[in-house]
Amino acid sequence: MAYRLAIAQGADYIEPDLVITKDGHLVARHENEIGGTTDVASRAEFAARKTAKLIDGQSVTGWFTEDFTLAELKTLRARERLPQLRPANTAFDGQEAIPTFTEVVAIAKAAGVGVYPEMKHPRHFASVGLPFEQRMADALKAEGLNSKRAKVFVQCFEVGPLKTIRTLTNARLVQLVDSEGSPADRPDLTYAGMATADGLRAIAAYADGVGPDKSYVVPTDGKALLPATSFVKDAHAVGLKVHPWTVRAENYFLPKDLQRLPASLRPDTPTVHGNVAEMFRALYEAGVDGVFSDFPGLAVAARKDMFG
Repeated sequence: MAYRLAIAQGADYIEPDLVITKDGHLVARHENEIGGTTDVASRAEFAARKTAKLIDGQSVTGWFTEDFTLAELKTLRARERLPQLRPANTAFDGQEAIPTFTEVVAIAKAAGVGVYPEMKHPRHFASVGLPFEQRMADALKAEGLNSKRAKVFVQCFEVGPLKTIRTLTNARLVQLVDSEGSPADRPDLTYAGMATADGLRAIAAYADGVGPDKSYVVPTDGKALLPATSFVKDAHAVGLKVHPWTVRAENYFLPKDLQRLPASLRPDTPTVHGNVAEMFRALYEAGVDGVFSDFPGLAVAARKDMFG
C-alpha cells in the first residue's frame, strides 16, 4: 500500500483524501467518483450504478461512493489514478481494497507518524444527506485525535466546513488554496484573494494552517522557477503554518528548466523524473513548514541535504 511505502520513505504524515459511503463511513479515495481509481467499471453487478452528477459545478459521469455501502466498496480493488504518467504502478492494480479512515489511522499510529485527512466535497455530500463535519469530528474523537497536540491536520478547500468543524474539534485545521477559482461554498471569495496578506489574516480566524498551491510560494513562468513570494512571511505573521502542494517528480509537472529529457525524445518523456530536488529546495528556502509530495523519499532527501 502507498501509505506504508510513504512511511518507509520517511514521511512525517500520510494523507488520506476522504469521501463518504452511502451508509455514512469515511473512506479514502481521491474523489467520490471511483471509476478511475477502482475496478468498478469491470464489475457487471454495479453497471447500473453509473450515473452523471454535478460536483462543485462540474458535470461528472461515473460511479460515486455515496451510492455504495461500505460492504459493497470493500469488494472493489484499487487502481493507479495516473496510469499514463505512472505506468509501472499499474502492476499493483487489483491488490488493495479501499481503506476506511480508521484503517488509515491504524497504519499511521503503528508507524508513529501523523495523519492529514482532507474532507472532499463537503458541500456536495451535505446536498445528498451526508454532512461531513460531525462525522469527521466524531472520527477524530474516536481515534484520540481531538487535540492540537495530536499528530493530525484536517484540511479542506471549502471554508464553511472548516468553520463548522472548528466548533466540534480541537484538532488543527488547514485551509487549502487552489491556484485559481473560488471555494465551492463561497463563490464570493477567490483563492487568489485568500492568498493575500488580508486573506490569510481572515483564514487565521478559523484555521491553524494554510495549504496553498505551491505556485503561491514559488511561482514559475513555465520555463523556470521565479523568486519566492511573501506568502510564507505573510502566513507566519498571522500564526499560520504553510504546507504547499503537490510536488511531483515527473517532467510533466516541472518547469522546462528542471526537466530531464532523454538523448532522443521518446513517447515516455513526460514520465521521466526531472530535477525535482530544486523545486523542494526552493520551497524549503522560502520557509515552508512542510510539503505535500507524491515522492516523500525525494522530499526527505532534499530536506536532509539542506538541514541535515
